[in-house]
Amino acid sequence: MLDAPESATGVLLHLAAGVAVLLFGISQVQRGMLRAFGATLRRVLGVGLGNRFAAFGAGAAVTTLLQSSTATVLLASSFAARGILATTASLAVLLGADVGTTLVAQVLARGVTAVAPLLLIAGVAIRSAEDTRTRNIGRVLIGLGLILLGLQLILRASEPLRGAELVPQLFGALTDEPLLALGLAALLTVAAHSSLAVVLLIVSLASNEAVSPPLALVLVLGANLGGALVPVMANWAGPAEARRAPVGNVLFKLIGAAVVLPLVGTIEPWIAMVDDRLSSVVINFHTAFNVAVALVFLPLTGLAGRVIERLVPTRAEPEDPGAPRHLDKGAVGVPGVALANASRETLHLAEHVKAMVRDAAEALQTDDPARIETLRERDDAVDRLVEAIKLYLVRVNREELDEEDGRRSAEILTFTVNLEHIGDLVATSLMDLAAKRQQQQIDFSEEGLEEIGALHERLMEELELAINLLVSRDLGVARRLVSGRAEFRSLEQQAVDSHMARLHAGNPTSVASSALHFDVLRDLKQIDGHIADVAKSILEEAGELRETRLRKAAR
Repeated sequence: MLDAPESATGVLLHLAAGVAVLLFGISQVQRGMLRAFGATLRRVLGVGLGNRFAAFGAGAAVTTLLQSSTATVLLASSFAARGILATTASLAVLLGADVGTTLVAQVLARGVTAVAPLLLIAGVAIRSAEDTRTRNIGRVLIGLGLILLGLQLILRASEPLRGAELVPQLFGALTDEPLLALGLAALLTVAAHSSLAVVLLIVSLASNEAVSPPLALVLVLGANLGGALVPVMANWAGPAEARRAPVGNVLFKLIGAAVVLPLVGTIEPWIAMVDDRLSSVVINFHTAFNVAVALVFLPLTGLAGRVIERLVPTRAEPEDPGAPRHLDKGAVGVPGVALANASRETLHLAEHVKAMVRDAAEALQTDDPARIETLRERDDAVDRLVEAIKLYLVRVNREELDEEDGRRSAEILTFTVNLEHIGDLVATSLMDLAAKRQQQQIDFSEEGLEEIGALHERLMEELELAINLLVSRDLGVARRLVSGRAEFRSLEQQAVDSHMARLHAGNPTSVASSALHFDVLRDLKQIDGHIADVAKSILEEAGELRETRLRKAAR
């Protein structure tokens, strides 16, 4: 390690570099754990569905593994937003998460920086493995090594602060202004998005006697308060169910800080009785504060939940059909879970598109302009859902996907794009034809309507098959969809031939509607093509397509 810098600028640069390495290490541990064990961690968190004590333990366990209470809070908030986790259980999870992050801080602050090189070497070696989970375990080891390396940087960089003349004046002023010190620490934590990193920074400063014991404890209170504010800000635009537990946690921390702040001078000697080293006093105070908050408020989570539900009521807003329901941002780091979310959202999209295709036939036959406008409004909602799914998949694809997850992402995207094209055909081309028919008062012949109706019914059957295929990925269903395209073309050609026969026979209704009739048949055939395209990527991956032709089924 390089010698600690002597100049003020050098000290600040090295401190900032140490904090940056520390934050990056924490993010790597979090990402590696979520990718390797994300589904398992979510199941652990789900243990607390009905029991506040189990929820508390689950929150502590998940946070200990993720090394980030913020990540645990966001996971719990996403459960609450979907109605899986009640406010009472969510509050218990958050209390457990706060205790869990103190356990991580206890381990990291105990001077185990000597193993950093070993962790980094082992992590880099494991990262070359073929197995995705093994590579992510390597990422975790690298992250742990970087955390310890960052701590070492901070410790060495802060050594000159011990003898600096300006430091006692600066921190002495903060000692006389505890509320200002509390606020500054909270702001720093919000900026860093990690109470663990700020607490470890305070421990490092305290180890070099850059801050006095009372000030260090006040700064720890501020870090705890700032750490509670981060999830509130992250969920601010979300549903009330997702915001309630983070808001409740802020209230718990505010009450705890308000009680403890005036007693810091009294508490510090008692904490020092366990271990009088200043670094230990700071880290033990951090643990004691969170444990005390948990002991006081865990039995009161039921009452607190009812109060918070009144403070943060559910917004009485009409449901937005274009708003995504299942795209949990907190799951992006767990590709398997995120792709399942994207698949559910695509099913939601498919239901909108299926309703559009179903109602298009009636809009083509009636003289109600409102039906046309309603379908176009539905297409606006479809477009917004498509955009949300695409952006979500882009974020998921930035993660390190294995081969299977990569294929699944491509399948979902293909399905989404084809649904978008179907919605556009209905809302623009078919509805333009419907509006033209109404304006020019054109009627289809009875035979023509029957033919269009038969093709439309076939489309609905195939669209239902395609939706089932998204879930089942059944090759038999995929083969039926692709082979069904040839059958649909045959039916469409029969409808064309029948219409031509009526034209030759001089049917006046057919003559008047001829151009319109052919355009409708063209659009229905294009919709069928997009439905069949959904199956092609699955069949191509399975080797069931050769030069775009369906191979014979294996006997």
